[in-house]
Amino acid sequence: MKARVTASASYTIGDIDKRLYGSFLEHLGRAVYTGIYEPGHPAADAQGMRTDVIELVKALDTPICRYPGGNFVSAYNWEDGIGPKEDRPKRLDLAWRTTESNQVGIHEFADWADKAGTDMMLAVNLGSRGLDEARAFVEYVNHPGGTYWSDLRARNGRKEPWNCRLWCLGNEMDGPWQVGHKSAAEYGHLANETAKALRGLDPTLELVVCGSSHSNMPSYPQWEATVLEATYDQIDYISLHMYFENYEKRTDEYLALPLKLDRYISTVSGVIDYVKAKSRSKRDVRISFDEWNVWYHERKQDAQRMRDWDWPEAPRLLEDIYNFEDVLQVGCILNTFIRRCDVVRIACIAQLVNVIAPIMTEPGGPAWRQTIYWPFMLASRYGRGTALQLAVEVPFYSAAVADHVPYLDIAGVHDADSGTLTFFAVNRHATEMLEAELRLDGFKPRSVEHTIIKHDDLAATNTRSAPDNVAPRKGEGASLSGGGLSLALPPHSYSMVRVQL
Repeated sequence: MKARVTASASYTIGDIDKRLYGSFLEHLGRAVYTGIYEPGHPAADAQGMRTDVIELVKALDTPICRYPGGNFVSAYNWEDGIGPKEDRPKRLDLAWRTTESNQVGIHEFADWADKAGTDMMLAVNLGSRGLDEARAFVEYVNHPGGTYWSDLRARNGRKEPWNCRLWCLGNEMDGPWQVGHKSAAEYGHLANETAKALRGLDPTLELVVCGSSHSNMPSYPQWEATVLEATYDQIDYISLHMYFENYEKRTDEYLALPLKLDRYISTVSGVIDYVKAKSRSKRDVRISFDEWNVWYHERKQDAQRMRDWDWPEAPRLLEDIYNFEDVLQVGCILNTFIRRCDVVRIACIAQLVNVIAPIMTEPGGPAWRQTIYWPFMLASRYGRGTALQLAVEVPFYSAAVADHVPYLDIAGVHDADSGTLTFFAVNRHATEMLEAELRLDGFKPRSVEHTIIKHDDLAATNTRSAPDNVAPRKGEGASLSGGGLSLALPPHSYSMVRVQL
């Protein structure tokens, strides 16, 4: 199978915000407890944080981490997680039918984020609570001192403010499953008033308003229009969420789902443009895709388990074990975000540790990388710079979500600082080698390196006993050819091709 791709220095999509490679930690399952925090573990530091996990997170180079939820935040009292640990209350978490110990709160998470080399993206509770609690939380986190909340922070051991810039105004408020679910009009009014109050504290904050939980919601995309009309001049981003499933075990249909993702982004981008025009506004609102991942391996079983159990603390929950097929999917998702970086400025893989996550841990035992760790790491570390508008000629196939699904999914990034071009490519074809000729207009290639992730078994996983079963290796499918590139991409493979200019 043949393909032709043209990359030109003159045709770009836009600069990639590094926060496109963000992450997410929620008080859910073992994401926090025995995930990042496990006092008594051989690798735990003085604060009880697992240093083996920190090292794996640092290698991902994820610039932001969204916290503390997620569904959890919609009934969360942030004040429960401050002060002496022995005085912190245990609470019932209605989102996941568990008991929350509050041994990790804003102080512990902020310290962990600093050690892991990531900035905080904090969420306020607009479900069971509202404007005043959100205002107090921001004041506690960001105000220098001399007020009740900032002085309380100092008494709790942190004199200097954390100065968190990015704040989410609730989570998935369109969802009937959400504690404190609201109509679009109700939520739009509350979010606007909360945003006005937070801007009264600090007009430079970046604020994220809730969009649709997924594109199958009956209120989509009218929800976006109603909420944006209520909030447009007070917020910076609208959040979207999407999870990817393969219950039917159809790889061709599964790998076509990123075209649905692209359509979702296009639709909401159009709604943003409509509201901007209607509002006669000069401001630009962008998309924060702050929950995305593959999620189906344990989803149905865990939904039943939650109905049956009796409020456990940090149970094993939503611990999907990812396979090689999921590597291809995650690669296509990341490519979609790169190609839409002019609109999608922030994205957060959900989640980071144990819960539908690239990193797994065993209590008292090791931490290891799941299969999807690798495409995320490669994109995060090497997908920085300017996204290129590629012209691609390649055969297509038809799927339920789209009539024309290209067998080659490819994104290109030019990093002027390092003098490199990087291409991320997925061959969706099950049996055919994909031979691609890449024309490089306005670039002078000097050398090329090929990294490939390939396994003969789509169901192959990484486990505690075989943590590197699916991992990147040096490829031999890329060569310089007449001022451009020749690529040979095996069937069902993920490749990163780095060109030194």
